[in-house]
Amino acid sequence: MVKLVVMYGHPEDPAAFEKYYAETHLPIAGAIPGVSKVELGKFVGTPDGSQASQYRMAALYFSSMEQLQASMGSPEGVAAVSDIPNFATDGVDVSVAEVA
Repeated sequence: MVKLVVMYGHPEDPAAFEKYYAETHLPIAGAIPGVSKVELGKFVGTPDGSQASQYRMAALYFSSMEQLQASMGSPEGVAAVSDIPNFATDGVDVSVAEVA
């Protein structure tokens, strides 16, 4: 199993980010085929109380690397990736991890 991890930087306008993310982006991303599990999180800080280096994260789980590539290459996957610049004003970091 592998997961695609998207780490969102701190947006210029958190309220606008949250509204767009919930109402527009998540429905687009929710249409990606082949996703076996989704994990979403909003960072609240670090153990010492400082601001976290990232704002939000999303992890999409797939049965294999081949499934991830097929899913993200689908029209729905391309649409989700293409939508990110519409709301992620501080950019994103994207990584793939093997789930152990």
